[in-house]
Amino acid sequence: MQADRPGAPAPLLGEVGPVLSGEVLQRVFLQSHEAVLVCDGDNHIVAVNPAFVTLTGYTLAEVAGQDPKFLASGRTDQQVYESMWQALQEKGFWQGEIWDRRKDGGVFPKWVSISALRDASGVILNYVASFTDVSESREAADRLVHLAYHDPLTHLPNRLAFESQLELALRTCERDNSQIALMLIDLDRFKNINDTLGHHVGDGLLRQVALRLRESVRASDIVARLGGDEFTVVLPDIDSALTAASVAGKLQRALAGSYQVGEHTLYATPSIGISVFPSDGRDGETMLRNADTAMYHAKNAGRDNYQFYAARMNEAAGERLQMENALRHAVSSITPESSQFSLHFQPQMHIESGRIVGLEALARWNHPTLGQVPPTRFIAIAEETGLILPLGDWVFWESCRHISALRKAGIADIRVAINISAQQLRHENLPFVVRGALACYDLQPSDIELEITESTAMQNPEVTLEILNQFSDMGIVLAIDDFGTGYSSLAYLKHLPIHRLKLDRSFVKDIETDINDKAICSATVALGHNLGLELVAEGVETIEQRDFLARLGCDVLQGFLYSKPMPADQVVDYLRGMAAPGVCAANAVPRQA
Repeated sequence: MQADRPGAPAPLLGEVGPVLSGEVLQRVFLQSHEAVLVCDGDNHIVAVNPAFVTLTGYTLAEVAGQDPKFLASGRTDQQVYESMWQALQEKGFWQGEIWDRRKDGGVFPKWVSISALRDASGVILNYVASFTDVSESREAADRLVHLAYHDPLTHLPNRLAFESQLELALRTCERDNSQIALMLIDLDRFKNINDTLGHHVGDGLLRQVALRLRESVRASDIVARLGGDEFTVVLPDIDSALTAASVAGKLQRALAGSYQVGEHTLYATPSIGISVFPSDGRDGETMLRNADTAMYHAKNAGRDNYQFYAARMNEAAGERLQMENALRHAVSSITPESSQFSLHFQPQMHIESGRIVGLEALARWNHPTLGQVPPTRFIAIAEETGLILPLGDWVFWESCRHISALRKAGIADIRVAINISAQQLRHENLPFVVRGALACYDLQPSDIELEITESTAMQNPEVTLEILNQFSDMGIVLAIDDFGTGYSSLAYLKHLPIHRLKLDRSFVKDIETDINDKAICSATVALGHNLGLELVAEGVETIEQRDFLARLGCDVLQGFLYSKPMPADQVVDYLRGMAAPGVCAANAVPRQA
């Protein structure tokens, strides 16, 4: 194929001239969907087809005689061009990807095939290049790669990308003899938001959390979402563990503020576990596992805090796993005839009348090998694992059974308070459980009292209010337990259909010596009475505490001063003894705890 030289008149667009011959070749050249560019042996453009003009924006008149390198965008490595020319000289053919620039300045990747056409003596007469814009396929490939290594919700690196980045950071720190901190971050009670407001609201919260995490650390730090509400932050090349503590505190403050998701104002706090290379592990798997252990320690320490990993935590984690397995077995094996669980009851004394007016039902667990497990240990595990639902149902039914037994023993006008967990309160089955148990044992709604903690009442105010209204309409007495330990809104509190406030024992314990506790108790009693509520003080152990609370105007007292929680089979004798002539609970001798 003979090429026109730059000095020859430039053919018009669509004219093949001496470069091509034959009607078929001309039609192929003109109608090809691929851009075609023909150069002479000196690599000067002599012909282009309509597809070239459409793709680049240049006409033949604008490019004739030029070296095609004027199209180069600068994004293609020089080694690519060197390999291209070497292949053309040695093999007469090359294909690959090159980035070019259009007339309007836009850059695009093209897949190009170039052939060198030689005469009989081997001299190159022409170079013929055909190419297509591969932007869409390149973007699709990039999207696939992004999806493979990034979380689609938050656009943070996912677990796969995180593990790769972590291993690279660890190798660098090992080479430089430096430290690295890994923080595992879990949002406290995030499941409540998904369960009550829906996953779309939870997703909106996660997106905002991801943004706050990214904005709170350096560009060189690694931020990833491992799944669910679990995030991780890696701090390479830190000076000491104090640096990690400072950043963890910053993250804790950044995440603890309010979030606006649609019409909902949400609050989220983090539990953060920290492991440090090399003391807490020399590989990513070990560091992540130890940070996870530390994170659960943070949850057990009350949530909304950070904890560093320590070897003893693994022992605690093992004990917790053993406890969880034992609890699952105990809950699953409850039968009407046999159970590792039992109920104890603690009396509540009315100050003015000096009579026992109520009992609080408290769950106890006697394991065959672990022995008596404190409620402070197994209740928290039951709530975290969801076992609180079947266990809570059992407590309610068992409480009603014992109330029925009291009535048959001739003891009336004693109300039994039953604690309701946050998970039970959110479960749609709770009203049916309450109605079913009352009907089964022929009890009245006034025979029971339902207690929810202050923090439970505030987790989802709208849902809480709806359910509590149902119970109040039935005639059930409602109480807020542990009042003063949460962060309730008094404006919201006055709208709840509650009848009693239970002052937390932590304020009663030092009421004789701590001026702050005195002020809190005094203010709470006044607040409750102004709202028309009855005040119950827990943890009363001394006569001095009793007398002080009586002067404040507290209505009901509960604590070791009157009795520690007693087994069900002792309740009837205790109540009959307290009702005997000449016996008044107000003058009862304090019992040993």
